[in-house]
Amino acid sequence: MPGKRISIVVITTLITALAIFASTAIAQEQSGTWKLNPARSKFSPGPAPKDLVEIIAVDKSTYKGEGNGTAADGTPIHLEFNAKFDGKDYPITGIPSADMQSAKWIDAHTPQLIQKKNGKLTTTVTCKVSPDGKTRTCIIEGKDDHGRNVNDVAIFDRQ
Repeated sequence: MPGKRISIVVITTLITALAIFASTAIAQEQSGTWKLNPARSKFSPGPAPKDLVEIIAVDKSTYKGEGNGTAADGTPIHLEFNAKFDGKDYPITGIPSADMQSAKWIDAHTPQLIQKKNGKLTTTVTCKVSPDGKTRTCIIEGKDDHGRNVNDVAIFDRQ
C-alpha cells in the first residue's frame, strides 16, 4: 500500500504542475508588447488610429494594459487599465466611450473586457492570439462616445 500512496502523491503533484504551467502559458499568449497593424485592421465607423502600441500583462486573475499612440486627427492616445477577472468594474482611462470595465474569461485562451460609461454598457473587447503567437486580434463591438455602432477588428503584431 505505501507504493500506491506515493503514486497518488506523484500524480497529484504532476497534475498541479501541469495546471500551473498551462495558466502561465495562457498568460504569456496575451502578455507582451503589441503594435497595431492599421493596414490589416478594420475600424467601423473609423477612422483608425495612425499608430498604437499596447503593453499587455495577463495572468489567470488580472488583465492589465497600457497603450500609447496617435489618433487619426494627430492627437496623442494614452490608455490605461488594470482589471481583475472577478466581475467587478475597474477604472479605465483614455477611452472616450468608457470610464469603467470588468474582465472575464470567454474560454481558456480568450479574455474579454466589458466597458461601461456612467454605469451603462458601451463596448466589449475580445482578444485572441494566433496559434503561432505572433498576432493578436481584438474584436470591439458596441457603441462609441457619439452613440454610433462600433464593429472594429484591431490586428496587433507582437513586438
